[in-house]
Amino acid sequence: MLAVPVLAASQAVAQAATPATGFAQPYAGTPKYERYAPTEAGSARQVNRPLGSKAADRIARKLGLDKRHAFTAKQYKLFVSGKGVGGEAAPAKLVDASVRILLNTTGNPLYASIDGKVTPIVLGSYGLMVSTTGMLESPANEEAPTRKVNEVIEPGGYLPKWCRHNRARASLRMLYRSAYSSEVVYGNKSQKQSGAAQLVPNQKSTASSTVGMSMAPSIWIVNFALIYTLNPSLAAKMPARWTPIPANVAQAIAASTTGQVPFGESFPK
Repeated sequence: MLAVPVLAASQAVAQAATPATGFAQPYAGTPKYERYAPTEAGSARQVNRPLGSKAADRIARKLGLDKRHAFTAKQYKLFVSGKGVGGEAAPAKLVDASVRILLNTTGNPLYASIDGKVTPIVLGSYGLMVSTTGMLESPANEEAPTRKVNEVIEPGGYLPKWCRHNRARASLRMLYRSAYSSEVVYGNKSQKQSGAAQLVPNQKSTASSTVGMSMAPSIWIVNFALIYTLNPSLAAKMPARWTPIPANVAQAIAASTTGQVPFGESFPK
């Protein structure tokens, strides 16, 4: 599983894991919504496969989201390009990069420089990503756009301000009334207790495994609710299943003081 220092800190959490999913609190999130988060892949074919529109719409309804109140195509385009009333380039760029990272499934690779060559990489089901410079990490790593974007989406941040100035109040209202509001509390706790590695333990019976933070139920649901609110068709590209990180890779990330390791030296190709 994880390297000794991280394992010792996470064992107590894993022992209290939900039998059905193997995730413990705060990673498991709101009990009534946990069932709608991805389950473990049962075959190699399911790894990194996207949800699809039907599954995304079904999950959205269960989480209290209504496609009719999501951003329009025009609003989304303005928002991620830093335009519209009060639009700003920097936070918009963070949102756009974050969405791309969280949609890293089959047909939606991220590109990184590996051994001097631009390489397409897909790791969504593992809850991992590779930075443009070739560093393997959890999307919740402090250096990742998907972690930095927290300041953009928090109450009082760029997202709610933009919504109020660009006729997207109904979208914001829908988001805050959905599962997002209860899950974000669990998500914040999950990130705060997971150190530099930002990895999550999973314990099913005697089987222990590890996955990146973005595939923990509470975090995945938060991200799904946000992306569905911005663009339902993009939420359909999120990972449908999670799969364990190879033990040697999880150990390397956990042992790193930055929570990052070179992709070319760690992840099996």
